[in-house]
Amino acid sequence: MTLLNKLKVLHFGAIGLLMLSAVTTFAGQPKPMVEKLAVVNGVIITKVDFNRKLHQIKQHILRQGQQIPDDKLAQIKTDVLETMINEELLFQESRKDGITVEPEAIATDLKKIKKGFATDSDFKKLIAESGLTEAELQSNLERGHVINKLIDKQIMALIVIPDQEIRKFYDTHPNSFRKSEQVRASHILIKVDSQAERSVKDEKKAKLQKVQKRLKSGDDFAVLAKEFSECPSNIKGGDLGYFQRGKMVKPFEDVAFALKTGEVSDIVETRFGYHLIKVVDKKPASVTAYEEVKDKIGEYLKNEKTSKELKGYIEELRKKAVIERVTSL
Repeated sequence: MTLLNKLKVLHFGAIGLLMLSAVTTFAGQPKPMVEKLAVVNGVIITKVDFNRKLHQIKQHILRQGQQIPDDKLAQIKTDVLETMINEELLFQESRKDGITVEPEAIATDLKKIKKGFATDSDFKKLIAESGLTEAELQSNLERGHVINKLIDKQIMALIVIPDQEIRKFYDTHPNSFRKSEQVRASHILIKVDSQAERSVKDEKKAKLQKVQKRLKSGDDFAVLAKEFSECPSNIKGGDLGYFQRGKMVKPFEDVAFALKTGEVSDIVETRFGYHLIKVVDKKPASVTAYEEVKDKIGEYLKNEKTSKELKGYIEELRKKAVIERVTSL
């Protein structure tokens, strides 16, 4: 991912920095008769809460397509506990500062979370599996909000990025703002396994050849894509949007980039099957203008500085805190 793309998706906040899931534990609500892992200024972090958070971290890593080597697990466990301690320290500091959050903000967050589930039953099932009640989830959301407000007030609001610093970043990272040549293409796909028998491949190709004849007779590409294409893009008339080299399988992109705007290819075979490709538009390589990315660069630099300042802020809180680690991980 280029720096420009990172700038497009960058979002800073204590939840993003310190929590990987909205469904995190509320360390300030210890349960009786459970094993303690740490005590932060008198507030208990339990083994149950730790295990729940560790499970969420593991699931997040696995969803990224990564594995967790055995020799890395011990470090992950240490990082999880230290993160939970940091969260508790920030939460306690936000309370000292008198920071509160409007109930409407919590309700809005909860509504957004629920929208990510097909049914209310699915939502309740996940909550139950996480060992939380909906009330505890709301407490966790409140916790995230007040921590964010604390960071905004104590750190972010005090950081100003001068225009000359933004301009210097732009001028010294030219490759980050270069856009590669892009093609916008549509296609009609007839799927066939690359290992299929020749007779099966011939049958599938013949099906696309019939579609090709209709195109040559003047039928509309998008209409035929909706009717015959076996790619999910069929609902959009086969439109794949803009893409640059390296985003599609090579036989497909080689043809797409070689076609002129408005041209339709002959039948192209890839590991997915047989395609007819139509180039809708082309964008030459270019450099994104400074004014277009100025605000994003400023946001990026501010977030970078905030992250560094936050580490120092937490270290100061730790120096003043009484932190006891009760049992080993």
